[in-house]
Amino acid sequence: MQAVRLELEAIADGVVRLADGEYRAVLEVSGTTSRVEADAHREAMLASFAAFLNALSFPVQILVRATPVDLGRYVASLEERARQTLTGELAELAHDHAAFVQGLARRRTLLERRCYVIVPAESRPRGRWSRWRPAQRAAADEAEADAARRQLTFRCDDVARQLGRCALGVRRLGDLELAQLYLACWSPERARAQRIRRHLDDYTSLAVRAAPAPGGEA
Repeated sequence: MQAVRLELEAIADGVVRLADGEYRAVLEVSGTTSRVEADAHREAMLASFAAFLNALSFPVQILVRATPVDLGRYVASLEERARQTLTGELAELAHDHAAFVQGLARRRTLLERRCYVIVPAESRPRGRWSRWRPAQRAAADEAEADAARRQLTFRCDDVARQLGRCALGVRRLGDLELAQLYLACWSPERARAQRIRRHLDDYTSLAVRAAPAPGGEA
């Protein structure tokens, strides 16, 4: 029995297609790496960000997620590197650092903050082609998807350019990253235990096939 229905139809070419016929792209935004530079130019950055918001001609959604940092992989990579490639004092320092990180994680919860800007394509009501033939509807849907992808590319480039003036780094999420973000927002516990590492087609390909007839060909 299906208890929850996810309002998502597909993820392809860096675009999320929702069940209501709308399309979204997601940009990850990172701040400056220099705290001194950020403090010195705080007012200028805030003014640039305000100008960015005032110049928007379409709505955006800003998502900020604070999640516990998974240090297990980092510690494991340190230990592996100490065993495989480091010798002498460098190996001892790597082991000591791994032990320090493990102790720090036990004493306090370390959080990682990530910021995203969700960019929509122009919304169009669904069902306007309900009287069309299936082939006509499919062609119209594909044309609409192409138009949405082009519009999202233009809008994402514009947002990235505007945020770049605020000394912010911007990159657009790919298909696997979009799927992982959606899973993390929908079910954080499952996302921590299950990471999507394969191509998304592996999750949508046919898993159950009809058995061959007795004495027939497969």
